[in-house]
Amino acid sequence: MDVLLTIVVLALIVVGVAWLIRQRNAAKSRELEDAKSEARRWVERLGGQVLNLVGTDDASKQALADAAERYNAAGSQMEQARSTAQAQQVTETAREGLYYVRAARTAMGIDPGPELPPLPGQQRAGAVSEEREVEVEGHAYSASPTPSGRNQHYYPGGVVAGRPVPQGWYSEPWWKPALVAGAWGIGSVLLFSAMFSGMSGVAYSDGFADGAASADGGADDAQGDVGADMGDPGGVDGGGFDAGGGFDGGFGDF
Repeated sequence: MDVLLTIVVLALIVVGVAWLIRQRNAAKSRELEDAKSEARRWVERLGGQVLNLVGTDDASKQALADAAERYNAAGSQMEQARSTAQAQQVTETAREGLYYVRAARTAMGIDPGPELPPLPGQQRAGAVSEEREVEVEGHAYSASPTPSGRNQHYYPGGVVAGRPVPQGWYSEPWWKPALVAGAWGIGSVLLFSAMFSGMSGVAYSDGFADGAASADGGADDAQGDVGADMGDPGGVDGGGFDAGGGFDGGFGDF
């Protein structure tokens, strides 16, 4: 009798464990499908803008080209998404693309459209609040809060290789090497200090050191967590996820 009771108890335990596993797997599957559905909505929204807008000047054309790159990257990421974190990264890529669309529309003098959810690290980085021209190691750089004949490269703001880059228009995309390498070069301290020191509304208003400290306190927000979960620390040629802020059409840098 004791043996029979033991067998029954063990059988019930096995059945219970199997039921819990099925329930958990079903919940994960529903969560993934919900995340992918949300991602598709943002990708489709971005695609509608990219396919229907044509830039009228160099600044808007460049911004739309950047938006198109993110649209292509989001599509590739969607095909590879196998987890909720990966699907959420698709959403972030599409949203970033929509920031470039808003920038292009602004440059063309048309309604930028509805506000977008903030990107990870964007609020911490702040935004360029004044025109500034600097020379660092013999090279001239400039930034402005609005597009100009010189500043035609837009960045929506966020954390790049652990450092916040403010939202604004720049003379060149000087942050891209850090996206590829995953680290800033030796001249970055001079560049950040010269470009942003004393500028209100940006993370570097009190100098590079203070801005770096504020970024390191929680660098990348969800980006760092997503990148860690997806197992690819970066690299422009990588095929895996990278939430560091660059892309190559897959889950690498954009």
